Amino acid sequence: MGDVINLNQARKARVAAAKATTADANRAKFGRTKAEKQAEAQERERAKALLDGAKREE
Repeated sequence: MGDVINLNQARKARVAAAKATTADANRAKFGRTKAEKQAEAQERERAKALLDGAKREE
């Protein structure tokens, strides 16, 4: 015979796991220092300038 589970507890555990996953994603997306944000912005600008410099004139 299978194990008896409490469906309410299983539902709450599933919701908690989903919230934890979302929280991890938000920490990675928004939980950066000012220096990290500035470094990323500089890298973006450098890449943009590199691409703009490689364009051909018509």
